[in-house]
Amino acid sequence: MSPMGSPARTAQAGRTDGVRAGEALGGRGPASKSPRVRGGRRAERLAPYVLVAPAVLIIVLLRLWPLGLGVNFSFTGDGEDNGTTVGLGNYAELIDDPLFRTALRNVGLLVLLLPVAVAIPGLLATFIYLRVPGHRFFRSVYFFPAVLSPVIVGAIFNLLLAYDGPLNAVLGGAGLGRVDWLGDPDVAMFTVVGVHIWATAGMALVVFLAGFATLDSALLDAARVDGASLARMIWHVIIPGLSRTIQFVVVTTMIGMLTSMFGLLYVMTSGGPEGSTYLPEYYIWVQQGQMSRPALASAASTLLFLIMLVVGLLQVGLLRRAGRED
Repeated sequence: MSPMGSPARTAQAGRTDGVRAGEALGGRGPASKSPRVRGGRRAERLAPYVLVAPAVLIIVLLRLWPLGLGVNFSFTGDGEDNGTTVGLGNYAELIDDPLFRTALRNVGLLVLLLPVAVAIPGLLATFIYLRVPGHRFFRSVYFFPAVLSPVIVGAIFNLLLAYDGPLNAVLGGAGLGRVDWLGDPDVAMFTVVGVHIWATAGMALVVFLAGFATLDSALLDAARVDGASLARMIWHVIIPGLSRTIQFVVVTTMIGMLTSMFGLLYVMTSGGPEGSTYLPEYYIWVQQGQMSRPALASAASTLLFLIMLVVGLLQVGLLRRAGRED
């Protein structure tokens, strides 16, 4: 018999020596993990939760908690009934209020005008991306209104759109007749929305330009070689390639139209004429600040939150379905 023994016995002896060596070092064998290794892996698993915790805490304390308090306050009364539970009384009063119904109709109008509010910065960003002459100059010009205060924008357009203002002077000189841009109930809301789109399109344009940075330029080059028109390039290449960006701009633009037009409304129309330019956020301010109805304002705020939630989810769902069909 060979003094080295069989290969199997030699391998078994080697494994036995390894186990004994591990035990001699205080471990439980070569497969055992030291406390330092186990602690490192535990810290690695907990690290994402620790990093996210401050943001979650801020959202809960500054967003969700006040939201819950507002919803609870909306079920209480105002004035003599302050602090008394009135159930759905405030919501029933909102539905019966013609001003609030006008505000809801104007929300529907904003939804209908949303494609225009998204298409304008999208087209401008497309022209800049395709490097039209002077594209660097236009980029700064388009973004400039975004840095202006809504109060300043409203004051400027109050002068431009006055019945005896420069715009009507040009229309009158051209024989088209004057338009009461801010005094006609059928025109005033469209005017304010148009000014809002002008003032905020620059921010959406920047988002679109960031989306263009991720677009495969080879697809556009191939479309040009194939002789595709600009309209076909936009419809078949740019829109599918920027579907995620479009979803983001649609949702943020809608939220901005519902919650960021107070300054323009206050300066340009003050909710008039005849309450035709009321939006939920302006209605909330009137009830809270002028009518001293905080509970009713809380109910209107809750409904505004639900409207934004439903509209946002519907928009995202429709855009995702359209993306899958493409």
